[in-house]
Amino acid sequence: MEAAAVIIALIFAVLVALAVVATVRTVKAVKRGVDRTVTQARRTVEDTRLKARQYTVPGAAGEVAQLRLSLRTTMRATQEALRLRAPDDPSLSESLALFERLSAHGHELDDDLRRLETEPSRSRVDAALPEMRERTERIREAADSLRWAAQDRARRFSDDDLADLSEQIRMEAGALRHWAPVDAEEAEGAAGTAVGAVPPDAPSAPVSASAPSSAPSSDPEPERPAIAGRDRWRKDARPWEKWQKNGHPESTS
Repeated sequence: MEAAAVIIALIFAVLVALAVVATVRTVKAVKRGVDRTVTQARRTVEDTRLKARQYTVPGAAGEVAQLRLSLRTTMRATQEALRLRAPDDPSLSESLALFERLSAHGHELDDDLRRLETEPSRSRVDAALPEMRERTERIREAADSLRWAAQDRARRFSDDDLADLSEQIRMEAGALRHWAPVDAEEAEGAAGTAVGAVPPDAPSAPVSASAPSSAPSSDPEPERPAIAGRDRWRKDARPWEKWQKNGHPESTS
């Protein structure tokens, strides 16, 4: 009894531990999903605000919003392009590492542009804009270069795979269309063996002189396998003629 109670207690403890682990994992997964949703919502709101500010606020403030929006759009597109293709192409791991370093500069620039948006001094904003334009352009060019290279690489792999597949299909189609006609002599030998045909040059059996020529014979009349064998050979000598239509004999006048 005591052993059974100990076993039951252990099983119960294991079940409780598994339930706790499953609950913790579920909570973490839900939290990650909520965090992603909140991040995407904030990003959408921020992008919408920048688009509106780009067209509604004139001057340097509108240009700052335009720089932020172009920077965020380029960095997000490059990040998605690299991360989507990285699992299928291990060579992109170095590109991802370079993008992480570039992303740090991008976040720093975005923070500087955000602070510039709230700068009350217009002269200070005008003085900082040339440097912000240059930094934004350099980061965007680097991000575009990584993204375009990854896209060109994926497109090249797809074209190569399609070319290999087309060549294999062409070879298979040629093999399916290839057939060789059966040799006439082999077909004749096979047909003669199958029906027991007698070769034309085989010696005929001697006829007994004592038997009268007019006496009826009790044996049945022998068949003519040589003629039957030749008729069958004529049918099997050209097997590809089976694909032709059987035409009716033409009448001659």
